[in-house]
Amino acid sequence: MKKHLLLLILALAMGQLTAQVRNGTYRALTATNSARVAALGGMPLPMHDGDLQTVTFNPSAITDEMSGHATLSYVGDFHTHIHFGTVQYARSFEKFGSFAATLQYHNYGTFDYASEGGVTDGSAFNVSDYAMTIGWGRQLTDKWSIGANLKYAGLQYESYQAGALAVDVAGGYITDSKWALSLTARNIGMQLFSDFDAERFLLPFSLDFTASKQLEHLPFTFVFGYNDIQRWNKLYDEYLPDDNGSLVIDEEEQKPNAFRNVVKNLACHFVIGGELNIGKNLVLRAAYNYGRHYDMDVPDRRSLTGFSAGFGVKVKMFEIDYALSRNNIVGSPHFLTIRVDLNKF
Repeated sequence: MKKHLLLLILALAMGQLTAQVRNGTYRALTATNSARVAALGGMPLPMHDGDLQTVTFNPSAITDEMSGHATLSYVGDFHTHIHFGTVQYARSFEKFGSFAATLQYHNYGTFDYASEGGVTDGSAFNVSDYAMTIGWGRQLTDKWSIGANLKYAGLQYESYQAGALAVDVAGGYITDSKWALSLTARNIGMQLFSDFDAERFLLPFSLDFTASKQLEHLPFTFVFGYNDIQRWNKLYDEYLPDDNGSLVIDEEEQKPNAFRNVVKNLACHFVIGGELNIGKNLVLRAAYNYGRHYDMDVPDRRSLTGFSAGFGVKVKMFEIDYALSRNNIVGSPHFLTIRVDLNKF
């Protein structure tokens, strides 16, 4: 019965594939807001260790161990004046399971009003996104777990607004050899309303598989993920500037090469990372996301785009996580998350 329930959840998710196979507008739903998730490549982590900051992407990680826990996350120096903030709280109920509430707010800064000729009058407007999430999770057995998120996402761009309703569904499984596996369908839903004079916006649906394994003779946990299962082709035409500064297609890069395209496409789906525990109070993290590197790198210029790293430290009743993610050649946002068990107070 429990296995059938998981299959039903995944079937419902698969039913959305034909309608939402391309990226959507509400990209704030895919933004990484917590330090641990950012340090490990921005994927739905399959860990079930009571860390509340993992449940925004993977609701099957919600457990009663999180009851009474709270987190506060801040992302600063993202790109100039862009700042993200997230607050989370979890509570368990014996008959209904465990719940986690998340509030995310993205502030993109202040913009000056200007005429078509570029003349400003001193007035300005704000641009922001926000999302409110209620997550539920239940441990079915010592191996199986399920979870779901119900989310409302909103856009506030000057005087224009839009709103959408979405759900995430996820299932987790722990093998006899202690591999933790997770399959997550994120952002299944639709737009409710919009003031924008445009076609109906789609949500950024994705189907992701992740796995982790703690090594037996080393305090190291290996993590990898395969994202966007529903969309194989993640490549695009590669453009290079000519002598006049105009963009032209690199014909050499566009010559048909089936093997190269398969390898590059496959690499764009994978994220690889790991955690190394040093004693009881310190953990080091790092990951590499080749898909991000491919999307944001600049030809003929070496960079660390796609790499992320961070650490976690325990200070009395608080757990502090920090991460630095190299998203492109000009920006490396800083992620800071503070976790606390309010039951200890």
